[in-house]
Amino acid sequence: MTNYTPTALAGRRLPNRWDAVALLLVSGLLVALVSVGKGTISTSITTIQNSPIHLAPRYLPYYALRSTARMFAALILSFLFTFTYATLAAKSRRAGMVLIPILDILQSVPILGFLTFTTVFFLGLFPGQVMGAELASVFVIFTSQAWNMAFSFYQSLTTLPADLQEASRCFRLSPWQKFWRLDVPFAMPGLIWNTMLSMSGGWFFVVASEAVTVGNTTFTLPGIGSYVATALAEKNLPAIFYAILTMFVVILLYDQLLFRPLVAWSAKFRFETTATSSGPEPWMLKVLRRTALFQELGDHLGAALRAFTRLRLALPARRQVDENASPSRLVDILWFGLVALIAVYALVHIARFISGSLTWQDLGTAVLMGLYTMLRVIILMVIAALVWVPVGVWMGLRPWAQRIAQPIAQFLAAFPANLLFPPFVLLIVRFHLNSDIWLTPLMLIGTQWYVLFNVIAGAAAFPGDMKEAVANFHIKGWLWWRKVIIPGILPYFITGAITASGGAWNASIVAEVASWGSNHLTAHGLGAYIAQATNNGDTARVVLGVTVMSFFVITIDRLLWRPLYAYGTRRGTLG
Repeated sequence: MTNYTPTALAGRRLPNRWDAVALLLVSGLLVALVSVGKGTISTSITTIQNSPIHLAPRYLPYYALRSTARMFAALILSFLFTFTYATLAAKSRRAGMVLIPILDILQSVPILGFLTFTTVFFLGLFPGQVMGAELASVFVIFTSQAWNMAFSFYQSLTTLPADLQEASRCFRLSPWQKFWRLDVPFAMPGLIWNTMLSMSGGWFFVVASEAVTVGNTTFTLPGIGSYVATALAEKNLPAIFYAILTMFVVILLYDQLLFRPLVAWSAKFRFETTATSSGPEPWMLKVLRRTALFQELGDHLGAALRAFTRLRLALPARRQVDENASPSRLVDILWFGLVALIAVYALVHIARFISGSLTWQDLGTAVLMGLYTMLRVIILMVIAALVWVPVGVWMGLRPWAQRIAQPIAQFLAAFPANLLFPPFVLLIVRFHLNSDIWLTPLMLIGTQWYVLFNVIAGAAAFPGDMKEAVANFHIKGWLWWRKVIIPGILPYFITGAITASGGAWNASIVAEVASWGSNHLTAHGLGAYIAQATNNGDTARVVLGVTVMSFFVITIDRLLWRPLYAYGTRRGTLG
């Protein structure tokens, strides 16, 4: 006979009212995914092309659902890219010397530079189907999310404390175990903040990802981006307001349901030796921890995940590796020789392709446009650093300020520059202002947040025992900034500055060309050069513009960012 005494039931979790709340949320998520799937799988692209984008507010929930689903799909791909690409760059010195400059180029190339080549590719994978257009849109969003996440993870892997690495060797962790038990947890606080920024980056470029015109190829997918593009074309200010309100509601929802619990959870991975007080637990985390059904499910998933991360997966080693041994100069010469040959081969083919239709004068024009854009990037980076470093430090050291400002910062970071076209265009046209100057602030809208979010992550990860030591020695004022907090957040700031610089080059595609109805403004710059070439289907000039931009990015990376990053890594590594 089964015993149902209270003692026997004490070890079991029985369903409660919190299970009903959680079940309601999960059911809503499943219904939303089914709704998105019905509009994507096995749907003809002519159905989308023949269905106009409606500006009535009742369509916005469905459009918001489609856009959010694309961004989370891109976010999953961004995590896979981050864990593979950044790990290889951090673990292999030779690979890092090639992969990091490539990452600088990828994050700086405007999205339309990718669209020119990828749209036709994805549409060709699924001829006549919406799936091809959806994949092209997801890939565009991926290009606005992945790079800063990869840089954040790379920065964490290169600043791992020496004593933690020594402990992993003492416990004889395999590379697989060390990755999941040390590398990922140590990187988690900064990675979560950059993940939030990546979601905001997806919103920033949502118009370019859903309303695409590349030469003769045009498609408009249902979503907030295409809604905004239609509202801008029709000069419909109420529709733009509805789109802004919908974006704010969606960002607030996934902040409360996902990112706020993740930030609270990631705080336990901070590297410190003293206990620090934690803020109030997010309500969503409370719901999940009080549910019986989901706690039981979480226990099983957690056990499976721990077993997965504890697998001793490693390549067989025939001999002990001397970590202090100098790298082989012969292997270095062969490796860099191979890289140089590949680079020369690519440049020769690019030159042949461009020279067939362009002249040296076109190259000079592209270089001049690149100088214009570079000047804007430098000015905006200085402004972003002066404004947001003090603000980020203040917020990062105060958990209550983070809780208040987190959704606001996410919304501001997600605010598409396109939505500011009406006031900027009307202001410039009304007062006959210079477009080269007054369109420049549009670049700052999306790039400044890379600095803010990374500085917040750095200040929030500042060890509690260091705070106590600083307080005991009464270090304050400029001495505190110069000797304590700036060295403490320096790797995070440099990571944010690198991604902000790349984001500024990227944002030039929407900041140097602005339209409002029949009014079209263009500033001198490489972003406008590539945008016009893309709209005209001029592949040769697109390739030329992307190549020149890559040259600028690599030059700045080698002369400025790499030395600063090496310095920040030396100063900011604990242990």
